[in-house]
Amino acid sequence: MKWIHFIHCIFLLAFACSFAAAQETSRDSAMVIDTADHPAVQLREVTVVAPVSRQESPSTTIEISPAVIQRTVPTDSWDLLRQTAGLEVHEQGQGPGFASDLSIRGFSSDHSTDVALMIDGIPINEPVNGHAEGYNDFSLLFPEMIKNIEIIKGPVSPLYGNFATSGAVSVTTLDRYSGLRASLSGGSYDHLGGTVLTGFDDGSTSGIFGIRGVHDGGWRQNSAWDLGQATGKINDELSERVAIQGAVSLYGTNWDSPGFLSVAQFDSRQLDGAENSSDGGFKRHALESVDARVIFSARTVWQTTLYATQGRWQSYLTIPPEPGSGEGSGSQTEEEDSRTGYGFTSAVTMSDGRNSITYGVQSRYDQSDYQNWFTTNRVRDSSQELVSAKQVSGGAFVQGIVRPVDRLRVSIGGRIDAMNSQSNPAGGASSSYGKSVASPKLGASYELASGENVYANVSKGFRQTDGVIGDPTLPYIIAWNYEAGVKLSADRASLDLAVFRMDVNNEQSFDPITLSSTSNGASRRDGFDATFNATASDDISLTASWTYTDPRYRDLIGGDGSSLAGVQIFNTARNVGTVAVDIAPHGTWWHARFNGNYVGQYAPFDEPGVILPSYAVFSATAGTRFDKATIDLGVKNIFNKVYPELRAGGFIDPGMPTTAYVTLGWEM
Repeated sequence: MKWIHFIHCIFLLAFACSFAAAQETSRDSAMVIDTADHPAVQLREVTVVAPVSRQESPSTTIEISPAVIQRTVPTDSWDLLRQTAGLEVHEQGQGPGFASDLSIRGFSSDHSTDVALMIDGIPINEPVNGHAEGYNDFSLLFPEMIKNIEIIKGPVSPLYGNFATSGAVSVTTLDRYSGLRASLSGGSYDHLGGTVLTGFDDGSTSGIFGIRGVHDGGWRQNSAWDLGQATGKINDELSERVAIQGAVSLYGTNWDSPGFLSVAQFDSRQLDGAENSSDGGFKRHALESVDARVIFSARTVWQTTLYATQGRWQSYLTIPPEPGSGEGSGSQTEEEDSRTGYGFTSAVTMSDGRNSITYGVQSRYDQSDYQNWFTTNRVRDSSQELVSAKQVSGGAFVQGIVRPVDRLRVSIGGRIDAMNSQSNPAGGASSSYGKSVASPKLGASYELASGENVYANVSKGFRQTDGVIGDPTLPYIIAWNYEAGVKLSADRASLDLAVFRMDVNNEQSFDPITLSSTSNGASRRDGFDATFNATASDDISLTASWTYTDPRYRDLIGGDGSSLAGVQIFNTARNVGTVAVDIAPHGTWWHARFNGNYVGQYAPFDEPGVILPSYAVFSATAGTRFDKATIDLGVKNIFNKVYPELRAGGFIDPGMPTTAYVTLGWEM
């Protein structure tokens, strides 16, 4: 362990010598600079890319505000994105630390591997993970600490490299808070939770601290779970132009696992049974970061972020045998992943108010140890796979934003990434391999005379293939994205429409039940996105988003040797959307939100030709305020719809039935 502490010290020393810049842009971020001889500088929020309004951006983006998060009643972080952004979600149902599936534009995204998740500019996807390369756990989000969520569809941004095949989710958390805020929640199935936020703000120095705990008894047998989180940030503005921030985030969860149901059990509504009462798992995760920001002049900003992560998760899961399917042995399997990682992002942005350019570099080092065992009641019988791995990766990116004429905005850039992976299987020979990839990005938007914008973009994205932990020579999955759209706005309404095509090489299909995969194929995704916002009055607003995708394999051989050409891509739905109505009268003491989510024509894993019926789930919240106290009520799945969250190889994780929650809050 001494070398780990040594590397920590090296990173801290490197930070002390750095001044610098580059994290994902939050559109709420702003650099305030007075161009007088003695500029007044505001360092509290700095962006490395000149802020671009959503209307001008040459891509499809969705923003989720804290107000919307507060008025939503999610069961977890994946459900939050499903309800607020209309993203396709298929929950694994094993516990908070067992990452579920989030899909953008028809990517199967087992364990959300095709989506890059960034929290305050720090990547969360886990490389060299034996369960799924890019394993991506959204349950690390601390809901009460979220300031803003931005979803970028497609691999259009140069700021993201590995795992941003279908897009990226960038989460910005609160930097500072004065006072004290506490909440206590209770609900169906012995749900109990509590959160405390506190902080101080002395102008040049500030801090925020939060702690959160949740217990849920689970609606199925053997499905209880507990979760705890703690986070803290300290900010210090050393001068008018220099600021430093240090942050620590801790996360832990334990869960019992009910396992998957057979199709026959689901069809007969035998939903609450558990396969093996000894199934379950745990996860621990820690993240430390240091950030330095410098404004050199009215036109130049430089920022650097250094981070270190440590994590371990363990899962025991039994897959029952399904007659006639060949899936499931009935044996319990133990999986364990332990890892450490280090990384940094550094960039400089130069802007003259009309044009801007950002240059940056990123690098990370990850070390993992993966174990897979056959077990009986958590006692190991024999090993299936024991392997440790290391991966060093780095990238350089550039993004220029220019305005050749007043109404035309062009975004041009790209990145070059390289990585070296080393595999060390137990009892086997070590191997290593290095490779690189270039990802160009080009987009343009044009403002029409009436204020509307038309835009188009073309971009290339990539992610590392599953299984690189054992075979470093496996190639990248490559995606080319083509998109065109229009953004219309009026006094009380806006509409964004986009059509897209995504061509994927080295397509891969991965079965989360059997952990088997097939690669070296090709696929295509054609579709359109629509996002609508309207304000009926100052008190009532309507939001809706819809994605239609026709995702099909063009060339892929299945695990049984049959061709999947023309088959809908597994674990994807053709239609996904959400509609929400918010009622928040100004000057009154109450608010309410009603929303519904729709999933249509879903193709499960490893069942060619099977398309499941469409379904919709509705939820509602209402809240009131009395001076410093608040009360919020929420109901999920109002009509008790029975639906499959996930289906694979004849097994199903059923969706949660009607649940109700109440949250009491107080602040001073």
